[in-house]
Amino acid sequence: MTSEQGGKRRKLKTFPQLDPEMIMHPWDVKATNTLKKVPGFETVTRKIMEYGLERVLYLENIADNVRVGPNMFPRLHKSLQWGCKILGVPEPEMYVNMAPEPNAYTYGHTRPFIVLTSGLIDMLDAEERFFVIGHELGHIKFGHVLYTVLAENLKQVLEIIGRATLGIGSLLGTGLALPVLDWYRKAELSADRAALLCVQDKEVPFRTFMKLAGGSQKLYGEMQQSEFMRQIRAYEEADESTLNKAYKFLITAFRTHPFPIMRAKYLDEWITSGDFGRVSGIEV
Repeated sequence: MTSEQGGKRRKLKTFPQLDPEMIMHPWDVKATNTLKKVPGFETVTRKIMEYGLERVLYLENIADNVRVGPNMFPRLHKSLQWGCKILGVPEPEMYVNMAPEPNAYTYGHTRPFIVLTSGLIDMLDAEERFFVIGHELGHIKFGHVLYTVLAENLKQVLEIIGRATLGIGSLLGTGLALPVLDWYRKAELSADRAALLCVQDKEVPFRTFMKLAGGSQKLYGEMQQSEFMRQIRAYEEADESTLNKAYKFLITAFRTHPFPIMRAKYLDEWITSGDFGRVSGIEV
């Protein structure tokens, strides 16, 4: 399949029959299995989404955002189509939201849809936007979306459970908050791998992570990937004391996403280990 992104035409491989577990990060697989073993957790979450929160989010999305299609943001729609073909994912709906903060997310368990903010679109080039779209399609490919919506709306879900169980469920659910957020951060690492399978160019994700960490359209030309990767080593070397490790846990525990430099680190490890090449047959 030949694509044209950012003015470049490239032959892209497709992986419609690829086993998801072959590319999922091992931490994601383990964390997902842990959540599934919690008695009744998946069933309750599924019902909350299907009969309440999911419908609200979908209706709100249609009312507030612009849907991407052949005649509305056609270049974004082409990227969506390419990503779906590469990963073997049925084409979901995709929308653009007017918001200055760079962000993208996928909602909807029974009817997933992707949303990109205008801030993200303005900050990234065509290849980088394709990487982000591939990342969101990865969440769909790996069946992340049910738990993703839960993690993004944890506070509201716990309130719903609490009202339904006179507060008891809310107390129990609070104990699940950290495991759910821990799963979400690990799921992001798998979605980054799917995104790399889409763009098939290792420079693209690192440019994207740099911009997400602190990029500026006016100053991006002054950023260097080697310096960005140096930050990763500085962060890792700050493990000299038990206190530093505790601080790292505290600044990470309630985040939904890993820090951009850590996402770059784990994706780089997948490439340099040779596992990406063995799975994809692509040299990057």
